Amino acid sequence: MLIRRAEINFGDLVDVRIASGRVAGIAARLQARSGEAVIEAGGGALLPGLRDHHLHLASLAASRASLPCGPPRIRTAEELAASLRAQAGSDGWLRGVGYHESVLGESAAGAIDRHWIDRHLPARPVRIQHRGGRLWVLNSAALRTLGVSDAGDDPFERVEGRLTGRLYDNDRWLRQRLGRQRPDLADVSRHLASRGVTGVTDTSPDNSPAELLWLRQAQQRGELLQDVLLMGDASLDGCAAEPAEPDGQLRLAIGPRKFHLHEPQLPEYALVCAQIRGAHAAGRAAAFHCVTRAELVFALGAVREAGSRAGDRIEHASVAPPELLDEVRALGLSVVTQPGFIAERGDRYLEEVEAADQPWLYRLRAFLDAGVPLAGSSDAPFGTPEPWAAMQAAVSRRTHAGRMVGADEALSPEQALALFTAPLDAPGQAPCRVETGAVADLCLLGAGWNQVRADLGGVKPRLTLRAGQVIWAQ
Repeated sequence: MLIRRAEINFGDLVDVRIASGRVAGIAARLQARSGEAVIEAGGGALLPGLRDHHLHLASLAASRASLPCGPPRIRTAEELAASLRAQAGSDGWLRGVGYHESVLGESAAGAIDRHWIDRHLPARPVRIQHRGGRLWVLNSAALRTLGVSDAGDDPFERVEGRLTGRLYDNDRWLRQRLGRQRPDLADVSRHLASRGVTGVTDTSPDNSPAELLWLRQAQQRGELLQDVLLMGDASLDGCAAEPAEPDGQLRLAIGPRKFHLHEPQLPEYALVCAQIRGAHAAGRAAAFHCVTRAELVFALGAVREAGSRAGDRIEHASVAPPELLDEVRALGLSVVTQPGFIAERGDRYLEEVEAADQPWLYRLRAFLDAGVPLAGSSDAPFGTPEPWAAMQAAVSRRTHAGRMVGADEALSPEQALALFTAPLDAPGQAPCRVETGAVADLCLLGAGWNQVRADLGGVKPRLTLRAGQVIWAQ
């Protein structure tokens, strides 16, 4: 392929030749070869392919066939009740996603449970997931379908011996009981490709060799178009030495061991330290889910005790006051955050997060100024899989309602782009470049950088290449 008059490096107009999956030549003018496809870029920016450094592929695929149960689509109890009642005419399981406690209210009396769902959709089995991903709530019909009773031996919550329908941190148990096939990834993969995404990191903490096989087969079928770095549990340790692709390209690789910390139920400290050492001994880094100050304190203490290694990283770093940011830097950790959450959830944060923590929410510039490697992601489906919207949020730091959150943390458009263009296995390091010899993971835009940088949220790529192969064309 020959791409004519493309803008690279934020200003250079050149022709770019693609051959054997790599950038084979760059010059002011290249002569088209026999049989070579020619793309007229017309001065459009040719960028490295984007990487979403933190998402959940299976959940994202399933969510696209699920009922929205929280903001922005559903904001009140009345709206959720009406949405559930509208599903009464169908059969089979109903899967709801994105629930947030603001819909029903914060009080115990208003908390969602099986009885609340029963009042609005009693006959059809229903399961609703909290937007944080740690909680499912099932109605009575769903519990009966799974064979769960008040006196049963299962992981569901009980209050005074009675089932509430709430299931915490047990996705694997629920999948096994449901016996459902894994979702098709083709639609999700095409959507990501249409946004210029050529690689993703799946950070689900319970990924195992079964998920590794599923993703590899999806790539082989042409259903999954992106490279994947796969986090997961200790069962992946033995898979870490899988051979690379013949051409040295990533495709599917084992990533860090994931530690999903949860402040109300933090694990035994000494055990986590031992597990970090075990991950390092197996050649894997460690990654820590940290959405509260306490979770970050715990993770940093454990890494300090166990020792750090290249590739260790903090996921989210939702609240990072200066003293903890300094510790992140001292330990040599990377941070993978979600700038889009400021736009998507910022209004709730300003109402719910303690005032003392609000200046430290989803920091960006402070990490860069401190020399901490920083990368961006969507956390889809718990955030929207829209990297350009996330970049815009990194620049504007404005909520959906237009309120400012942490104005000092705003980035330039170029810095925002860099969050999503570092290699999958080196988030926060130097972004990839369009240069001779590089793997041809590329994203061609419809206009030059000076035009699109003014409205990153409106970007719609014309063409996406992974290893020189077209995976999206407008």
